[in-house]
Amino acid sequence: MSTTKRDITNLIHHAYTPPAGFDAPQQGVFKASTVYFPTVANMRQREWKDKSSYTYGLHGTPTTYTLEERLCSLEGGAQCVLVPSGLAALATVALAVLHSGDEVLLPANAYGPNKALAEGELRHYGISHQLYDPLSPQDLASKINPRTRLVWMEAPGSVSMEFPDLPEMVRLCKARGVMCALDNTWGSGLAFKPFDLLGDAPADGESGSLAVDISAHALTKYPSGGGDVLMGSVITRNPALHLKIKLCHMRLGLGVAANDAEAVLRSLPSIDLRYRAHDQTARALAAWWQAQPQCVQLLHPAFAGSPGHSHWQALCERTPGSGLAAGLFSVMIDARYSQAQVDAFCDNLKFFRIGYSWGGPVSLVVPYDLASMRQSWPSHLKQGTLVRFSSGLESAHDLIHDLNQSAQAHLPVA
Repeated sequence: MSTTKRDITNLIHHAYTPPAGFDAPQQGVFKASTVYFPTVANMRQREWKDKSSYTYGLHGTPTTYTLEERLCSLEGGAQCVLVPSGLAALATVALAVLHSGDEVLLPANAYGPNKALAEGELRHYGISHQLYDPLSPQDLASKINPRTRLVWMEAPGSVSMEFPDLPEMVRLCKARGVMCALDNTWGSGLAFKPFDLLGDAPADGESGSLAVDISAHALTKYPSGGGDVLMGSVITRNPALHLKIKLCHMRLGLGVAANDAEAVLRSLPSIDLRYRAHDQTARALAAWWQAQPQCVQLLHPAFAGSPGHSHWQALCERTPGSGLAAGLFSVMIDARYSQAQVDAFCDNLKFFRIGYSWGGPVSLVVPYDLASMRQSWPSHLKQGTLVRFSSGLESAHDLIHDLNQSAQAHLPVA
């Protein structure tokens, strides 16, 4: 007998509802654009801004609400919005708090796409920008002016890994009445807490410590951990600021896929274990490089001599040996080696894959043309070719062997 229209209607409007009370280690995945309301009155009464109910898939589901709350717990924030990438998090902040005639300050070592955003779209909207020396609070102070509305910070800086005096810079912004936002992807809520920079927040979790206003995070990196998810977050503690960001987020139509949220939720319980493993391996690799004559400068915040090392110690290592430092570091290869030699060294690595991003199980390497990324060569960096490494979860012994074989072949010591 053929299927009738009534059969299809019954299929679509099937009366069965699974029993309540199911519980398991992983959260359920709720996929929705349309959200049902029992009555028109209920539809009109619902509110999505405070997460008290659901109105439309773009404004939140149980899956995304759960991820937002867990990320707040990780970083010490109170409110969170999810966006499709780390760069989308930076852009959402800028579009939510800046207006024509305003100015934003960025560190000279800022994540390249954030600079490009300032030079492109923000400039088109009548928003100016300046770059400041990330190792000089005095330079930051000199750049703040009546038009300054937002200061971006990175700890450490992109590629060259300078670690700023973050608490002092935050104090400076607070004293000047300027909003400060941190790209907290490297710290990930583990190396330090962006909303408790002095480690003295009240036990009840209420605000009271020195804190940034906004923490932006590329969940693509350590929260995901698999190199297979693009997502970002914007976390705050101030309800009025959060509402401003959330309304901008709504007007821009930003959302994340339920399965991507599920993937991050599945990875979060292991983030501390993975972060420490990346950190331990990176330090072993960095120590190997420090002993190599081809390396004229090691750029790793946890190593003495790296720019801003004392600031990392003060923020991340309040007791000796306690500090975390992620799995990212760079080395400056002696200028006597040509770019072609350095590129060949990278090409010849077996376990390090060439690719952007970091935080996944596979180790990565990228050589950078630092001169093209800065207005002038930083005085604290030696001349040479910068190569950035991201440690994966492979054996440190195998990775060091890989570095050694390729260095012998393409970076020979005279």
